[in-house]
Amino acid sequence: MNKITAVIIEDEIPAARRLNNTLNELRPEWQITVLPGSVKKSVEWFAENPHPDLVFLDIQLTDGISFTFIEQAQPESTIIFTTAYDEYAIRAFTVNSIDYLLKPIDNIRLEEAIVKFEHLTTKYLNQGQKPIDLMEILQNITQPGKKYRTRFLISGDDKLFTLQVEDIAYFYSENKVTFAVTKQNREFIIDLSIDKLMEQLDPDVFFRSNRQTVVSINAIVKVESYFLGKAILHVKPPFKDKIIVSRDKIAPLKLWLNY
Repeated sequence: MNKITAVIIEDEIPAARRLNNTLNELRPEWQITVLPGSVKKSVEWFAENPHPDLVFLDIQLTDGISFTFIEQAQPESTIIFTTAYDEYAIRAFTVNSIDYLLKPIDNIRLEEAIVKFEHLTTKYLNQGQKPIDLMEILQNITQPGKKYRTRFLISGDDKLFTLQVEDIAYFYSENKVTFAVTKQNREFIIDLSIDKLMEQLDPDVFFRSNRQTVVSINAIVKVESYFLGKAILHVKPPFKDKIIVSRDKIAPLKLWLNY
C-alpha cells in the first residue's frame, strides 16, 4: 500500500511545528511535508511537486487567504482546514473540505478528522478495481450531481464573511477585476474571472449578457429592443452602463427567459 502523503500549510511556525509533531505521533507511517505559510510559495511547490493525498490548510496565510491558493494551485488533494476563526465564520469551507479544526487544535478532534479521511478514502477506493484520485472521491461525496456555487468568501478590512449568491443581482468586469452587485446595491470584489464564474453559477438563474456582465434572472426589470437586432437589459439595482445583448445572444436570452 502506498504511503499517505500530507502537507501542512501554516503561517505560524510554532503551530506548524506542533501539528507536524502530533501527526508524526498519530500516524508515524505518513510522509509529512511542512510548507511556508504563504500563498505564493505554496502555489510554486504544488506546481513543481506531485499533489499530496491530504492538505492541512490554514485559512489566513502571510500574503492572502487560502482560497487564493486553492484557485491558483488547483490542489488534487483532500483538504482539512485549520483556523482560529469561529465555527460561524468557516461554515463556507465545509462544502469543499472534509473537516476543519479550530486552533488550538485538540488532539481528539485531529484524530477524528484523520479517521474520517481514512474512512472515506478506504471506502471509495475499495469500491472499484481502478484507482480513484482523491479529488474524485470528494466530488462523489459532496457533489453527487452537478452542484453550483451558493456563496462567496469575501475578505473585509479585518474579517472574512460570506456573500450568498441568491443575494447577488449581477456581476460585471472592469479593468480585469470582477465585481458582484447585490440586490441592496452593494459591491464586492470577487476573486474569479467572468469565465470562471460561468462554470460555477446555475445557468437557470444567471445569464452572460456580454463579455463584461452576468445577470440574475431575478434582477431583470425589462428587455428593451436596440438597434441592429440587439437588446438592452434593464436591471435592479440599475447598472452604471447599458447592458447590451448582442444579436446572436437574443435567441438564447429568450429561451433562458422562457419567452
